[in-house]
Amino acid sequence: MLLAIASIVFGLGLLVWAADRFVIGAAALARNLGVPPLLIGLTIVGFGTSAPEILVSTMAALQGNPGLAIGNAIGSNIANIALILGATALIAPLTVHSDILRREYPLLLFVSVGAYLLLFDGTLDGGDGLMLMTALVLSMLLLVRIGMARQGPDPLADEIEAEIPSDVSTPAATGWFLLGLALLVVSSRMLVWGSVEVATALGVSDLVIGLTIVAIGTSLPELAASIMSALKNEHDLAIGNVIGSNLWNLLAVLGVPGLLAPGLVPAEAVDRDMLVMLGLTLALFVMGRGSRTRGVINRLEGGLLLGCFIAYQGLLVWQTQAAMS
Repeated sequence: MLLAIASIVFGLGLLVWAADRFVIGAAALARNLGVPPLLIGLTIVGFGTSAPEILVSTMAALQGNPGLAIGNAIGSNIANIALILGATALIAPLTVHSDILRREYPLLLFVSVGAYLLLFDGTLDGGDGLMLMTALVLSMLLLVRIGMARQGPDPLADEIEAEIPSDVSTPAATGWFLLGLALLVVSSRMLVWGSVEVATALGVSDLVIGLTIVAIGTSLPELAASIMSALKNEHDLAIGNVIGSNLWNLLAVLGVPGLLAPGLVPAEAVDRDMLVMLGLTLALFVMGRGSRTRGVINRLEGGLLLGCFIAYQGLLVWQTQAAMS
């Protein structure tokens, strides 16, 4: 048990560091190869910040723990909105100025509803996985088209360009990219092994572990990125990190177990967790696009989001204890 806990703690720490190195290497390499900064931000950085979730879900699916993979995807989206944006808005109210970002809100809501409908029948099979991965490609193409077709400057594009390393040589960027990728694989295996061992020892399901420990841990890169962006007054980037990560989580992180380990979806994942995720996604849409708040997620709303996250985690603990008693 102690070894499993140590594996989770060390694996999470290594996972966060590896994800940061992976993103820096990939973004710098793409910039050195002449890829426009906005395209890097909308695709490469979005993939990089979700790389922990993708690798963890892949390892979990390959090791026969699809519940952990599904819980990781759904739980990370819940944590991204309720924990990360909630905590970030408490530190600095977030205002959306980017036209690109305002168009991403309905896309995320549409994708969330679509993912729920796919899981509603209680199965996640190869066909579902293929549909999710196809939707990922189409979503990225749509975002790139929106970004490249914009008229005039856009705050999100400017903030992305400012964050992409410009002083990293191509050999160094390649080295960080490969090192980050290798350590992501190693750390994700450590995290999955430790999580499964703890779940077995405590008698709880893989789904609950994925929704709690793993989801929060793999969301740490987004938490750090959003808080740092808010402190630097890069509000659009703070929210953009979350929206981009949630899109990748729903389409890639859920798509991987569908392709690699088709099987049944735990009923509570559909009846409880997906509904919580949909409610939070709708709340984010209203906060970000609402005419009353003018796109501002204020401290009150941030507190409400954070309160929802605490209540949801409390519900998971209560239901788990009730099931074990």
